[in-house]
Amino acid sequence: MYRELFEEVGLSRKDVRILASTRNWLRYKLPKRLVRWDTKPVCIGQKQKWFLLQLVSSDADINMQTSSTPEFDGWRWVSYWYPVRQVVSFKRDVYRRVMKEFASAVMMLQEAPPKPQSAPAWRRKRG
Repeated sequence: MYRELFEEVGLSRKDVRILASTRNWLRYKLPKRLVRWDTKPVCIGQKQKWFLLQLVSSDADINMQTSSTPEFDGWRWVSYWYPVRQVVSFKRDVYRRVMKEFASAVMMLQEAPPKPQSAPAWRRKRG
């Protein structure tokens, strides 16, 4: 997971916190028109384990250019269910299942009271 995270968005283990992972492996099959029959091995789909991550570093640490062939050309923060509506149709069921599984963890985060900020350590002179 951390290798993919670095290759795709330039983040390392120190930049994120794992909040949850899917209980099971999830699979999708490529439509026959997208299978590249001339590659070895022939890829007919994927088996995936998904992770819900919290970014603990700055947005500025995201770097899409860590590979000579970047997988993505940009990023942005979106509403929770947005990816399900935007993903290609053959991956939609996997996305929907992941989002449903992670929804309770995300909702608990949103409902949690904000953590108190550390106050500066001021010392007052006495006398």
